[in-house]
Amino acid sequence: MSDQSNEADKTQRRERSNILIIISDEHRKDAMGCMGHPIVKTPNLDALAARGTLFTNAYTPSAMCVPTRAAIATGDYVHKTRHWDSASPYDGRIRSWMRHLRDQGIQTVSIGKLHFRSTEDDNGFSEEILPMHVVGGVGWPIGLLRETPQPYDAAAELAADVGVGNSTYTDYDREITKAAEAWLQKQTGSDQPWAAFVSLVSPHYPLTCPEEYFTMYDPAQIDLPVGYEDLFRPEHTELRNVAEFFDYEKYFDEQKMREAKAAYYGLTSFMDDCVGRILSALEKSGQADDTVVVYVSDHGDMMGDQGFWTKQVMYEQSAGVPMILAGPGVPKRRKVTTGASLVDLAATAVDVTGVSHDETSSDLPGISLRELALEEDNPDRTILSEYHDGGSTTGTFMIRWQRWKYVHYVGHDPQLFELTNDPNELQDLVALQADDPQTIAALAEGEHRLRKICDPETVNTLCFADQKARIAELGGEEACLTAYCFNHTPTPGEQEKMRDASAV
Repeated sequence: MSDQSNEADKTQRRERSNILIIISDEHRKDAMGCMGHPIVKTPNLDALAARGTLFTNAYTPSAMCVPTRAAIATGDYVHKTRHWDSASPYDGRIRSWMRHLRDQGIQTVSIGKLHFRSTEDDNGFSEEILPMHVVGGVGWPIGLLRETPQPYDAAAELAADVGVGNSTYTDYDREITKAAEAWLQKQTGSDQPWAAFVSLVSPHYPLTCPEEYFTMYDPAQIDLPVGYEDLFRPEHTELRNVAEFFDYEKYFDEQKMREAKAAYYGLTSFMDDCVGRILSALEKSGQADDTVVVYVSDHGDMMGDQGFWTKQVMYEQSAGVPMILAGPGVPKRRKVTTGASLVDLAATAVDVTGVSHDETSSDLPGISLRELALEEDNPDRTILSEYHDGGSTTGTFMIRWQRWKYVHYVGHDPQLFELTNDPNELQDLVALQADDPQTIAALAEGEHRLRKICDPETVNTLCFADQKARIAELGGEEACLTAYCFNHTPTPGEQEKMRDASAV
């Protein structure tokens, strides 16, 4: 082959790259060295950001695992897919971007957590390795009971699990990492294009951390949660509903809080090591120069900020996600402030692998992250996140643009934050200066942007109707309370034991 032909072949391969998406669970976007965190050690993610592009304003479509995973798969908003909650998992009926790629000859593989309904559904993958799906194909039905909320006793587990040691989740992540290394090794010398979705569960609770990572952080030196010293708690009526249901905070004193944050940071470093091993395997396979790597998480974690733990709310620590892109055609050492969303992953996969768009894939709201990385920053892009799951009594919709965050609660007052001067969102401008002309204008603009995407009242009505039907399908409220009660989804091994026990 001539040098010219060889160069043309390389160009074509770079235009049609492989894509490796590595997704963690519950990793808040500020908990990385490359985002300026003074404590958390993430050398592998920092190195990935250094050779690629870091998105500093990236968000989840929903601050809960199951609806977000459905939105990622379909590349569409939660209110469009109607996978509203943790008991309405993705089931393959809406074509996923994975199926779109697979149908055009791209080898697609998942390794690790999916949180879909079942492997029996056509989720779009050529192969699912070590998949974690929702329990029993159902998920977490307690969250459906939004009109008649019940006590959520499992919330006590969060604080009870804090400590040193291995958990089923860290064991599972080690298995996922080994499987990803082995799969990448098999791609050595292969010319078949591929897309891999490697899904880790750390730093998701249980906050039980292997000793070598826990000891990286001294609880006495841990940063205090936002608003902790001032006992700041949001007064918003719907946020009080969420906090009353997910009452994690009442189980934490200051020492337990410090230990919990140390464990979370330790699990983040553990996860970073897993990412490093996967990226090393990619290099060894010889495929790195032809592979675009994406790192994201499905949502963040409040970790005690403003009195909240885990997710469910629209504050940056919960709704924001880390997002890094690196590889062929991606600018190096770039920070992008344009708003980005996990629904952009579908468009990114189509762009990177070079498959053809069709009417379905071109009608989605996402934009390729590589395209966003190559363009000038656009602070005016509108980003939507929404929440319709456990603890909430109404639909919640977040709109981000420029320096503003508007949060719409159906039937309650909205919230408005100006993030440039109030990055910790301690100043709700609706409560503090509702008559200010700038506040009035920003509120009107936020609502206008939301209603260009959807009518929140109509969406809220549809959601409650769907959830009422789902409750009946599962056998009524009592069945939802007793069928599956847990604080975090059991690993595949644990779920198999549960099935064996029920069969006895």
